[in-house]
Amino acid sequence: MTADRQAETSQEVLIAGGGIGGLALALTLHQIGVPCRVFETVEDPRPLGVGINLQPNAVRELIDLGISRADLDAIGLPIREWTLLGLRGQEAYAEPRGEEAGYNWPQYAVHRGQLQMMLLDKVIERLGADRLVLGARVTGYDQDASGVTARITRADGTEDTARGRLLIGADGLHSAVRAHMYPDQPPIQWGGAVMWRGTTKIAPMRTGASFIGLGTSRHRMVLYPISHPDADGLVTMNWIAEVTFDNSGGWRSGDWNRKVEHSEFVHHFDGWTFDWLDVPALLNATSDVWEYPMIDRDPVPTWADGRVALMGDAAHVMYPTGSNGASQAIIDARVIGAQMLAHGVTPAALSAFDAALCEPVSALVLRNRGAGPFALLNLIDDRCGGQFDHIDDVVSPQEKDDLMAVYKQAAGFAIQTLNAAPPTIPAGATAKLTA
Repeated sequence: MTADRQAETSQEVLIAGGGIGGLALALTLHQIGVPCRVFETVEDPRPLGVGINLQPNAVRELIDLGISRADLDAIGLPIREWTLLGLRGQEAYAEPRGEEAGYNWPQYAVHRGQLQMMLLDKVIERLGADRLVLGARVTGYDQDASGVTARITRADGTEDTARGRLLIGADGLHSAVRAHMYPDQPPIQWGGAVMWRGTTKIAPMRTGASFIGLGTSRHRMVLYPISHPDADGLVTMNWIAEVTFDNSGGWRSGDWNRKVEHSEFVHHFDGWTFDWLDVPALLNATSDVWEYPMIDRDPVPTWADGRVALMGDAAHVMYPTGSNGASQAIIDARVIGAQMLAHGVTPAALSAFDAALCEPVSALVLRNRGAGPFALLNLIDDRCGGQFDHIDDVVSPQEKDDLMAVYKQAAGFAIQTLNAAPPTIPAGATAKLTA
């Protein structure tokens, strides 16, 4: 490497991980004029996974990044309604979502892997393919007064290093950057819930773009479409089947996600047949089903260590009960960019990011352990075992509204607050390498 190239790369922000958060950060840094490189373990990224929801606060940031509604419509659709149903399929709670609820931005249900690939294509298009280093895992770091050196293991087993101004660990649940920062961290925490996930073609339900939670707090289905209707009027329905077990023995499988046979789980939903949905038939009609434990990590006191910071799942992997894991990773990326505008590309920017988000998001991680917005199902389960004729006889409308409002405020997407907030990254703003 030439001396000029070494000097150039030493000014970069190094990003460990090319998932949704890391790619959103790369696009944000490019937007504000900060050079960066992304190191991704996978050699050949593919659109893996199933459905996720992007809350209006995250959709706003994607739009401000130049991601169009057409881009998002190509990988999902706007969600119009969020609803909870009791064990007999009767409505317990329903509210409009996205623009229909009064937000200035929609809520999108999208295919996770297709979102990642769309962001990857944008990074290559805008930053150049050389800014994305595939088959390279950041395994640790060393830092000094002038920069940080990332230790890298290549796919062929060779070891390398990269020098930059800052290092951001966006390397997910099994983050090596976090493990370096916290070598004695507790193991991954499993609360007892097991999820089986898949997608299948089916006729739309309710509004045609509804997020549906069905059952009780310990035994439920979640369904929402992640495509617009096709020529036959069918949508790709993302579904999650969830059962909570005794977790005293810990997670016994060595796999954190594995393909399973229908016979391993469909029996848990025998009898879940309604005039509008046959749950066992839906599950059995799905070709590929994947099993995941519902897991998170205990919060850490800080995400920042000098010139190094954690973001996304590396910082705050959380139960998916609030549908805000990917959304928060995007918010993290934008707040890091905003703090670089304020403090330069410096450790002070990472400290400011940590001060802004670590405490409230860590509280959200713990709140999601308590069922997040599905806490209403807990309440209904406690009061009537999920069986009711008139929900208002079980939980008052005010109780329901209050419970949901508290969660939205904690998760950062209360309507009035979000609509009134100025852009996280002002249009045309650029950062200085030093404050």
